[in-house]
Amino acid sequence: MDSETAAAPPAPLEAGQVVDGFVLEEHLHQGGMANLWRVRRDDGDARFPLIMKVPRIKGGDDPATIVGFEVEQMIMPMLKGPHVPAFVAKGDFIRQPYIVMEHIAGPSLRPRLDAAPLPVAEVAALGAKVAQALHELHRQHVVHLDVKPSNVLLRPSGEAVLIDFGLSRHDHLPDLLDEEFSLPMGTAPYMSPEQVQFVRNDPRSDLFALGVMLYHFTTGQRPFGHPTSVAGLRKRLYAEPTPPRALRPDCPPWLQEVILRCLEVKPELRYQTAAQLALDLHNPEQMPLTRRAERLQGGGRWKAMRRWFAALGSEPQGVDSTAAQVQRSPIVLAAVDLNAEAALLDQLRETVQRLVGTQPGARLACVGVMRTARIGMDQLTDAHGQSLHLKQLIGLKHWARPIAMAHGLDEGRLTFHVLEAPDAAAALIDFAQRNEVDHIVMGARGSSALRRYLGSVSSQVVAQSGCTVTVVRAAG
Repeated sequence: MDSETAAAPPAPLEAGQVVDGFVLEEHLHQGGMANLWRVRRDDGDARFPLIMKVPRIKGGDDPATIVGFEVEQMIMPMLKGPHVPAFVAKGDFIRQPYIVMEHIAGPSLRPRLDAAPLPVAEVAALGAKVAQALHELHRQHVVHLDVKPSNVLLRPSGEAVLIDFGLSRHDHLPDLLDEEFSLPMGTAPYMSPEQVQFVRNDPRSDLFALGVMLYHFTTGQRPFGHPTSVAGLRKRLYAEPTPPRALRPDCPPWLQEVILRCLEVKPELRYQTAAQLALDLHNPEQMPLTRRAERLQGGGRWKAMRRWFAALGSEPQGVDSTAAQVQRSPIVLAAVDLNAEAALLDQLRETVQRLVGTQPGARLACVGVMRTARIGMDQLTDAHGQSLHLKQLIGLKHWARPIAMAHGLDEGRLTFHVLEAPDAAAALIDFAQRNEVDHIVMGARGSSALRRYLGSVSSQVVAQSGCTVTVVRAAG
């Protein structure tokens, strides 16, 4: 095969053609970078629907398409879980480049932009789904770097699925885009400030992009427009977006707090992990508010000028690795039974304090369970008519005050949650799984014949939670 033949683009594909054991059934979509085909195996294996992605190589040099497709071919086989399409096969550029993957039947989030502004509950629900998907991706050492509505699909079962990894970076793989290109890579409205400054290894860049999505879903507008030049992109290093409540008066303060925190210029001022963002979107009533929630106008010309001067010489520093950033910022759940003995509560507090002290980025959720009756009416007040729920919430805050004072937990790093449920263990396990908790710390009372027979709350949580659990017992 001579060089001209080798360099020529592959012949156009046609329905009915068989490529490496896959039958092309229907051409589904032609995008700027790739074509999508519905395919099936020619051996009859039909465990799940399949789609084939084929790059559009238009002849001559098309390096961005080729390199981006190579990146996706490297990354997709290393991903797993419900938040990414299952990888099946790939073909090289010598004969026919392609990726065969699971075909997700649900829609993308792109049509929701046309319906914006969306109801607040829908904005929060969509944001939490995407944040959970990003957290799982970051735990697998990948920064997506092209998070936008068209790259998020929804499974019929409800989970968000991330697609299109052509601009992504994996901790353990060569970063071909960084090696071969000298311009910022991404979709202009969603690129983070550090992407504009050529930093590609910070997972908090994906949280900035999600903040742009939440802003658009909430207000119907983009926070930074649609710049078409590097100079236009650099404006986000110093220009603050109009606060969402100035564009939509019924936007609740907590949602503005979430959005503006995601859109902070400096990554260290944003949420440190996607799981921490999802926790606030799941529990907005417990989220502490800052001045971000109160803003009704931008920072003004003088503030923008100061930030412009600061941006002139700024050189953002990426993190050591994507997974390392996630590990440095875990969500710790302190399960506090306020009816326990004082010695056990003190020992539990001391253990949590040590854990938080060794992980400066940790988010602490103090959780109490108010048991409710499975059948019949629940008692909601005490003998003096005070709310039992409120009393427990105040008790949790009192218990955690020494931890907050010792470690300066602010900016939403400490929250309190009272769960009402008949089964304390099940409630704690559900909260931990729904909020991507990394570590549960809980107390265990002394043994008794009844507890040995029924099984203690702590033993059930250890057996079923799926995360690290530390069980504390009072000394002596």
